[in-house]
Amino acid sequence: MRSYRSLHRMFLMLLPTLLLCFTSSWASAQFRSPAAKLHPLMRTTTVTELTNGIDVQTADFRLKIVALREDVLRITMARGTSLPEDASWAVLPAVRRSYVPVAIESTGDYFGFRTHALIVQVDKKTLEITLRDLVGNIIGQDARPVRFDGDAFRIYKSMPPDEHYFGLGDKTGPLDRRNQAFSLWNTDAYRFQESTDPIYKSIPYFMTYRAGRATGILLDNTWRTSFDFGKESAGTYSFGAAAGPLNYYLFYGPTPKQVVETYAWLTGTPPLPQLWTFGFHQSRYSYMTQARVLEVAHRLRADSIPADAIYLDIDFQEKNRPFTVDTTAFPDLPGMVAQLKAENFHVVAITDLHIANLPDHNYFAYDTGIAGDHFVKNPNGTVYTGKVWPGPSVFPDFTRQQTRAWWGTLYRGLRGDGIDGFWNDMNEPSVFDSPTFTIPENVIHRVDEPGFATRTATHAEIHDVYGMENSRATYEGLLSLDPDSRPFVLTRATYAGGQRYAATWTGDNSSSWNHLRMTTPMLENLGLSGFAMSGADVGGFAGSPTPELLTKWIEVATFQPIDRDHTEKGTADQEPWVGGPEHEAIRRRFIEERYRLMPYLYTLAEEASRTGLPMLRPLFLEFPDAAPDRHPIDTDNAAAGEFLLGANLLIAPPPYPDALDTYSVEFPSPSWYNYWTGEKVPNPDSVTATAPNPTATKGQTAPLILRVTPNLDQLPVFARGGSIMPIAPLVQSTDQTPQGPLTLRVFVGDQCAGELYLDDGKTFAYKHGAFLRMKFSCERTADGLRLSLRPHMGSYPAWWKEIRAEIYGWTPTQNRVFVDEKEVSVQIDHEPQSISFVVVDDGHGAEVEVK
Repeated sequence: MRSYRSLHRMFLMLLPTLLLCFTSSWASAQFRSPAAKLHPLMRTTTVTELTNGIDVQTADFRLKIVALREDVLRITMARGTSLPEDASWAVLPAVRRSYVPVAIESTGDYFGFRTHALIVQVDKKTLEITLRDLVGNIIGQDARPVRFDGDAFRIYKSMPPDEHYFGLGDKTGPLDRRNQAFSLWNTDAYRFQESTDPIYKSIPYFMTYRAGRATGILLDNTWRTSFDFGKESAGTYSFGAAAGPLNYYLFYGPTPKQVVETYAWLTGTPPLPQLWTFGFHQSRYSYMTQARVLEVAHRLRADSIPADAIYLDIDFQEKNRPFTVDTTAFPDLPGMVAQLKAENFHVVAITDLHIANLPDHNYFAYDTGIAGDHFVKNPNGTVYTGKVWPGPSVFPDFTRQQTRAWWGTLYRGLRGDGIDGFWNDMNEPSVFDSPTFTIPENVIHRVDEPGFATRTATHAEIHDVYGMENSRATYEGLLSLDPDSRPFVLTRATYAGGQRYAATWTGDNSSSWNHLRMTTPMLENLGLSGFAMSGADVGGFAGSPTPELLTKWIEVATFQPIDRDHTEKGTADQEPWVGGPEHEAIRRRFIEERYRLMPYLYTLAEEASRTGLPMLRPLFLEFPDAAPDRHPIDTDNAAAGEFLLGANLLIAPPPYPDALDTYSVEFPSPSWYNYWTGEKVPNPDSVTATAPNPTATKGQTAPLILRVTPNLDQLPVFARGGSIMPIAPLVQSTDQTPQGPLTLRVFVGDQCAGELYLDDGKTFAYKHGAFLRMKFSCERTADGLRLSLRPHMGSYPAWWKEIRAEIYGWTPTQNRVFVDEKEVSVQIDHEPQSISFVVVDDGHGAEVEVK
């Protein structure tokens, strides 16, 4: 038996460990849910200093934090000693291999490191992480230890009262995710509403924004994930997954634009689409016959409504079987497509991923798929079958590179028929006869992919990435069939990084005023989440719109990246002429304006392909300092329905588009012009009396606010002061070459500049120098205004020989024009809000001065 003194000595030796365990257990218990099992940090801790971070090992956990860039961290945590496989469907392989050296910093309370942009601190007792910028601002802080519950985990972060949250793709509800909670599990959500969740996409990425400082977080986990922005617990936001790796990326702006660009660095930028994809698209489920397709096309041309594409939904196929053609309803598909091409129409055809289970029917897609072992399987090894549009169907195993290559070969026939674009629908995947309306979670996929360990995985792991890999297979297959033609793929379901392969739309919306209103925040958050090329079914998919609703929707969609009029089977006709000549005239006018704006739209698309910046943007992305306290002004009631097309166009539809009440347009900066008339928006002093700023303090300048009265034939659109916008002559299709000068609309203001990008709009020749990039700038001089036309860059020829300058917000006193300091004889036309004149553009650049 031990003596009392020996026991006392042992107790003193163990006292620090007991106190540490008690303290950690007590702290964890404060946040422990009944089902959770939290593990306090044990005394046996080893910290390995890495060149680019730290690797922490306790008795229960392993935590690794590394710096990929000065402003990008990767945080991985696991129970035990082994970290998860270093593989990703979302994050690019070269990015995951990136690193920068760090300076290790540790104290008695924490260990961590410093980069040239960030300070990382890990609490030694709890492993809670605090992230600061170099001046000490906390930009991310764990609110409590990570919680593990079986295979699931959850991460908790402190949520300051003035922080806002954006992203997660096209989830419903307001733009700001604060006080909302979401589940990510790709779901066929027909007739979704504002409270519907989940819906079609799983993009586990969001941006935090506080007082002008932005941070991005990407949870790279393909299992069912969830995000709670203070709905469950005030002061805390959290995110986690049902299983899979605890692996997330945290990156600092500090501007929101920098966060968006870093997300694109991590997950990829969208490819530059063909020019025709920005035209007006006409679709429905379904144009049932070849004759009806041609009738719609002829009517668009006869009524001089510019258009570029017509879509074929599932009824062009034989009994809805993908990669077949109903030769009764479409007796000459190649001839029809050729006739449409002659009228400058492109055809987009649907190709759902479910393949009809038809052995012994000479069905090529099924027969070759079975022969190549390309379909997902039940746990017992048999091929899984579920009912979709063709009836009993089988599903390709897109986690296999061999299966994706086989899928691509299925497009050879339709591409040979001349079809230019493809539409991957139902790829959540939707299954009609499953209790969960999708593939059961225990169905088996075989992962055979470069960068991944070859293994099997259940559908529970693959579900949210399945639609993205479907669109990837389509995109890569089309590239293989025609390597010099840019593919156009439209997908309904996707995952983070899916923008590398496809454009997207918001799914089966409804023909209601509320759904028109919902479209703006959905597209804004899609853009912030990587999808620069996105849209919503114009007029609504489910139900028939009133003529007024269709008209207003066409007006708003004019200024969105994808402009597709689409509706479901059984609804009324929804083409632009429906509702009578008055409505058709309004709709035609707005569609025509889209085609005049084509140089601006295409320039934005090229920018997105390089930087990841969206075409359609919330106001705070361009103007993070708009409010005195630097909150995102998109959260103000007056600005909640507004959006930007690029940096220079502000579109302000009514916040409740079916209401007749006047409303306020809140501007993010003090200099804007009415896009339609060129009239300058009155300065803040003149509107303060009628629209005061309730948050302004004494001495502050009131914001620029304008009262607007809704009209059916009008949509408030404003151009930023200081912008120069390229405008083209009207064409009926992007395949037509514009005739006449290029117009530059110069809205005089500070930092006056603009840019234009052009190429053949079809091939990849631009990657080898066959493009045209031109920059413009303007400035006031002592006695005039100077417009700088920079030399053309690249080898692609311009379609214009002259430039027509339209100048708003400035009037000359002498009516004289000088080009490179030599006076030229040109006529200056004076309009109520502008002047205009034409000069030669030989591609070498010129300095044009007006006095």
